[in-house]
Amino acid sequence: MTLVGKRAPAPGTVAQVSLLTVTVLGTMSNNIINVPLRSIAVDLDARVGAAVLCVIAFSLFLAVAMPITGWLGDRFGRKQVLCSAIALMGMGQVAAALAPTLPFLVGTRALQGLGCSAIPPIVMGLLVWMSPGQHSRMMGAWAAANGIGQAAGPPIGGVVSDFVGWRSIFVMMAVASFVVLAIILRQVPAAPARHARIHLPGAFLLTSGVGLVLAGASAVSQPSVPYRIDALVGGLGVALLVGFVLVSRGNAGALIPLRHVVEVRFARSAVAAFAQMFTLGTALVAFPLFLTGPLELSGSTAGILFFVLPVTMAFMAPLVGRMAEWWRPRPVLRGGLLLVVLATTGSAFATTADSPSLALTCLLLLALGVGMSMVQTPAATGATRSPAGAYGSALGLFNLLRFSGSTTGAAWVALLLPTGRDFIMYLGCAVVAAVALGLSFAGPSPGPAPASRMP
Repeated sequence: MTLVGKRAPAPGTVAQVSLLTVTVLGTMSNNIINVPLRSIAVDLDARVGAAVLCVIAFSLFLAVAMPITGWLGDRFGRKQVLCSAIALMGMGQVAAALAPTLPFLVGTRALQGLGCSAIPPIVMGLLVWMSPGQHSRMMGAWAAANGIGQAAGPPIGGVVSDFVGWRSIFVMMAVASFVVLAIILRQVPAAPARHARIHLPGAFLLTSGVGLVLAGASAVSQPSVPYRIDALVGGLGVALLVGFVLVSRGNAGALIPLRHVVEVRFARSAVAAFAQMFTLGTALVAFPLFLTGPLELSGSTAGILFFVLPVTMAFMAPLVGRMAEWWRPRPVLRGGLLLVVLATTGSAFATTADSPSLALTCLLLLALGVGMSMVQTPAATGATRSPAGAYGSALGLFNLLRFSGSTTGAAWVALLLPTGRDFIMYLGCAVVAAVALGLSFAGPSPGPAPASRMP
């Protein structure tokens, strides 16, 4: 099945900016409570390691639901599904502001993640549809919006928490979500819905399998859950994913055609995106805790200093988009992965030194921001240009793998943080990035996707 549709009307600046703004808000929703995690834990009488579940719950539900929300956008109209999802995310933020206990807060964060799950695949599809022939530039703008959200979340969360309390963070985000929802309803053109079939057994097996694998990985970090339960949950998830492959092979109505998933451009892009987000997920939790712990900085100061990493990603994204057009995306991707390997290895030594250096920490955050930006834009460009990019569900799968990396990274921190094995924590990121770098050399560089295809 090839998804073909009429071209979008010429988009206005407000329409494009509103889509990029909701991307910023979605990314901020993911990381805005990372800095005040200690305050949340104290206020709700919980361990910091348990409070990390607020981060994991958002990322887990975000990741698991994306193939389905991508399909829903194809089936019922991308604008309609996006607006419904933003409303759900806003309601989850209102509920989080009123959370009386940590388990309740974790539940509201899961609801926010579920709402946010429609944003990455649908916004990617709408931006490319509204601006045909400008894949690299649109994905550069999309990556910049992600970078801005990553930049703004930690410092805003730290400052707001210090001055008016962590609950005010969710009030602010709810208001912003409903404002941008009103703008999108008015300004963004409605992409036509298309008859996109869904294979219910495959959809169930994929979402349940990924959810159980991520839940098992996340539960490893919680000492209250026996390891045999972790293994059972994760093993069941793997079995369900194997079942998804079996029922999808040769199935014309499969949720995602497997031949497109294993196609070299999509596969390389997805693995690189996983590695980049694994590193980012680790950094978003580990570095703020390092700044507020061993370096003994306040939450607001730590948030502002941590600003170095994501603001670098935001600043670099448009430039990386142009670099990908000049030199092709693949060499840029490899350079970014190599820089991530070097920067995370340096972080392993810097954060475990007897006298940690604040200046060196900022330099490493800068290097990580440059490296991850050089991975993010080419990976997104490769995914949208691949044959799989014609399917909303496949763009959902790409983003599922991205945010699975973020969820796994946060769980990786929660697992190793109580043991004091910070060196291994950062070195693990270097290993994951090195694997992605090796896989980037697999297969030839495919030709460009046909211009008539609409992702």
